[in-house]
Amino acid sequence: MARPMPALSRAKLDQVLLVSLALIGPAEAHGLATPETNDGAWRLAVGLPLLLAALAYRRGLRRAWRRAGPGRAIRWPEAAAAGAGFLSLALLLALPLHAWGRLRFAPHMLEHQILTVLAAPLLAAGRPGLAYLLALPLRWRRRLGFWLMRGPGRALRPPALAPGAAWLLHVAILWLWHTPLLFEAALWSEPVHYLQHVTLLLSACLFWTTILPRRPTQAKQAIALVSLFTTALQATLLGALLTLSPTLWYPTYAGPDALVDQQLAGLIMWVPGGLAYVIAALAIGAQLLRDDPPRRRAPSL
Repeated sequence: MARPMPALSRAKLDQVLLVSLALIGPAEAHGLATPETNDGAWRLAVGLPLLLAALAYRRGLRRAWRRAGPGRAIRWPEAAAAGAGFLSLALLLALPLHAWGRLRFAPHMLEHQILTVLAAPLLAAGRPGLAYLLALPLRWRRRLGFWLMRGPGRALRPPALAPGAAWLLHVAILWLWHTPLLFEAALWSEPVHYLQHVTLLLSACLFWTTILPRRPTQAKQAIALVSLFTTALQATLLGALLTLSPTLWYPTYAGPDALVDQQLAGLIMWVPGGLAYVIAALAIGAQLLRDDPPRRRAPSL
């Protein structure tokens, strides 16, 4: 039986999950705000759902640990990963990247990379599905469980959780939102911009959920390797196209240094963005080699 963790560790975890309260708006408090970076409405629209999501996760986590014991059902590293994911989103909200992204492409691209290759894998590693299910009232949990296991939702589960479907959805959303038509629409409309970030984050969370199963088998690890390397290739391709393009993709960013800004944004996706997938693939590959049983040598004659 697992030993309960000290109360101090539990308190620290609560602080990590609720830190978004203290991080919403510190840019103004430290003198970083300007008329262009004062995004009160945007921060409220993002910060309130983020805070509710963190509180719901914490509620589900406490219920899981109250029933199974601290560190079980949802393990301590998983809870810490979820807390780090919420923290990264809170930091993204605290920084004035959203306002800068209206004027420059590079900060906008940095937002996308934080969402897809930092926050998303951390949240996926935190097993949010179980936590959010336990956060619901008992009656809702029963109805949702029936709908997923025996109702119409049963037909939706396998495609949604299949690695191929998650990969295709993630890649399609990434490319679609970087087409000039949709990207320009996000720059000119805050609701469209909000939809852009939500869909990028959710599709990335679904993708990383298939990459980071709790009980990985060799088959799942092999599929994850293929998914990661192909995702790294397409992210590298998109970043390279942006970096090497002699024309401006998004007219809203037109200016004397617009092409330099576009090249910097492409490099952000090309190098750190693509490298994140490669590092994850190398880690899974190393684990796969460690778990591979040694082959028996044929007896010598």
